Amino acid sequence: MTNEGEPTLYVNRWGDTSDPDPGGRWSYQELCSCFSPSKPRPRARVGFHTEQQDTSAPGWRHLLELVEEAAADGREEFRPLTGLSPEERRQVVTLPPTIAKLSAVRHLVLYGSNLVRIPPEIGAMTSLEEFTPYTSYRLHWFPYEITRCRNLTRSTVSTRALFGNYKLRPPFPRLQPSQDSVTGLDPAHLDPRRRGATAVHSCSICDLPISQRGLHQVWISIRVATDVLPLLVNACSPACVDALPDGAEDYIATPHKGGRIDQPPSDWG
Repeated sequence: MTNEGEPTLYVNRWGDTSDPDPGGRWSYQELCSCFSPSKPRPRARVGFHTEQQDTSAPGWRHLLELVEEAAADGREEFRPLTGLSPEERRQVVTLPPTIAKLSAVRHLVLYGSNLVRIPPEIGAMTSLEEFTPYTSYRLHWFPYEITRCRNLTRSTVSTRALFGNYKLRPPFPRLQPSQDSVTGLDPAHLDPRRRGATAVHSCSICDLPISQRGLHQVWISIRVATDVLPLLVNACSPACVDALPDGAEDYIATPHKGGRIDQPPSDWG
């Protein structure tokens, strides 16, 4: 029984990644102003985060080491941010493709990250059961490949930061026109301002190489574990787009190109 004058202690379920200076000089998170997290503006214009990962940064190199360590020891829980200094965390805006090696990880914790995108290689984390990117306020969307994590049943996501979320209905970035051939486009070196991703190697649906096909990008919002997530699909053909499931209830029902598309009313109020 706790004495009346003693403070109550609360356990941080996601590790020591609390930020004492949010948005300040020593913060490990950049501020995000893509859309208001407290005011619905469904007809506003939004875009993708354009930052590209500096692969020479100490934080990135340290993260690569942590991924290799986790792959080698077969750990079931991976909390990479707790192994980085605040400055190093700020230097990391995505995860490396080598997360595909983390086939034993059951819980991925990215609490309070500075990430702006998750690579499609997360789909190779086939043992993943719980995903915690909570308070990663610059993560507005996820790759469709996360649906390959068949065991994923629990998630903790800051949903107000998501494109199309039911509270605020912020718009989706307008996607580029579909291409039946990637001739003239280097899928391994893409402009995230235009494509969202910095590289697309294979189809999100059939996994065939994009370099041998086309590139048809669409949005779809479906339930993944606990939350409805906006997913960016990089399909190789119209047939693969047609194979997508329906959107979640109370979300846009079919795959779409984003922009000022009509959404269901927000739940604001």
